[in-house]
Amino acid sequence: MSDHPIEGLMDTAMSNIKSMVDVNTVVGSPVTTSDGTMIIPVSTVSFGFGAGGCDFDTKKNNVNLQEKPNFGGGCGGGANVNPIAFLVVGNGTIKLLPVTPEESPVNKIIDLVPDMVEKVNDVVSKASEKMAKKKDKSEEENFTVDVAE
Repeated sequence: MSDHPIEGLMDTAMSNIKSMVDVNTVVGSPVTTSDGTMIIPVSTVSFGFGAGGCDFDTKKNNVNLQEKPNFGGGCGGGANVNPIAFLVVGNGTIKLLPVTPEESPVNKIIDLVPDMVEKVNDVVSKASEKMAKKKDKSEEENFTVDVAE
């Protein structure tokens, strides 16, 4: 069977959509600032496509005696790219900066984790220092008591 005209329409439309939408559209190319910070755009991509056609039988109406019927068709497509966030990598940190002002609870938790780890580390180190001082003090008291006897 020979190629139908609708196949050519669909191939052309799909190749054009494919050229617009690739992996770099979703996770964009990184941009490096002068201080070495890397900014990576993150987007959502949606697209639609439609095609249709019809063969007209000219023999039936005796309009024109052709071996091939006439063809009428069309196709269309579109793409929508919406930026949703920027991934900022620099100074030993990684932050997700959403484009919308609303932050999800997960993003807030992710942003708070480094601060929480630092605070817990401070509390633990202070507690261990305090325990070490108490241990040293109690050993000194035991030593002086033993010497006095």
